[in-house]
Amino acid sequence: MAYSRGIRLPPMPKVSDLLRLYGLSAQKQLSQNFILDLNVTDKISKVSDVFDCYVCEVGSGPGSLTRSLLHAGARHVAAVEIDKRFLPSLQVCTFNHVYVLRHAFYIKLSFPFIAVIPGVRMVGNLPFNVSIPLLLQWLEAIPQRAGPFAFGRTPLSLVFQKEVAENITADAKSYNRSRLTIMVQYLCEVKKKYILPSSVFVPKPKVDAALVHLVPRVEPLISVPFAIVEQIVKAVFSMRRKYIHTPLRRLFPDREHLVDDLLRLADVNAEQRAHEMTMEDFDKLCSAYLELATTLNLPLQPQKMNKPRLVADMMEFNEANGME
Repeated sequence: MAYSRGIRLPPMPKVSDLLRLYGLSAQKQLSQNFILDLNVTDKISKVSDVFDCYVCEVGSGPGSLTRSLLHAGARHVAAVEIDKRFLPSLQVCTFNHVYVLRHAFYIKLSFPFIAVIPGVRMVGNLPFNVSIPLLLQWLEAIPQRAGPFAFGRTPLSLVFQKEVAENITADAKSYNRSRLTIMVQYLCEVKKKYILPSSVFVPKPKVDAALVHLVPRVEPLISVPFAIVEQIVKAVFSMRRKYIHTPLRRLFPDREHLVDDLLRLADVNAEQRAHEMTMEDFDKLCSAYLELATTLNLPLQPQKMNKPRLVADMMEFNEANGME
């Protein structure tokens, strides 16, 4: 099997020089924090296993990580950046197998290469304020086999705030477990790779970050539609200090007695709190709710879900209000 060598880039200006040349700086309202140290971005690229792969880099900013992905041997990089100020800096790399995409609706991102795909990777130093909305959009796409997951079990290597990373990777019974923990882990195998101290970012944020590696599972650990899982997980974690019997009432407005039927059908211990539940408990609870709701003709989604705004919409809102 033939392997391509890492792409050798011709001498290019330093990213810090490009920032000065174009008068660019991070914008607080967009939660931008850059990693300009190539030693750090090289390490992220190595951990992300991008050699000979097609890579979608989300939130490319001035292009430090873009360069490291190329140095690590990525076959092509689709650099997704919705802040148009950084396009000149990214275009320095365009002759080196980089496609620069702006205002791409991330969940429907279509790669501009449709030849035989040896492997696809999602990599990104995500702006902290959109990292969870983006992750939730991608999670919903996994069972639909949509967006980047139309190619298969596309791995993701993403930078999150340290606290968010700890939620995503929390072990069973850990108090760090949250709604996000369950939504991620029932669909993906996850691993926290290493901590990124706040000092590596420009400007320096108030908190540390962490690189998290996610790989979609062959089969989800919960065997019901994504929307049903959302309903159960939201209800259970809405009152995380209470035993689950109490918050589950949210699923049955005006018919709270059905909670007992649900727990009996699921064969789940009612005297446990949300973070104490196993993934098997969630699977049984979700399946039982789907069966009960179908039998009694109850609404499958009784709770309103506050879906995050699409990232492209957020950028357009900022531009319309003079926040570029």
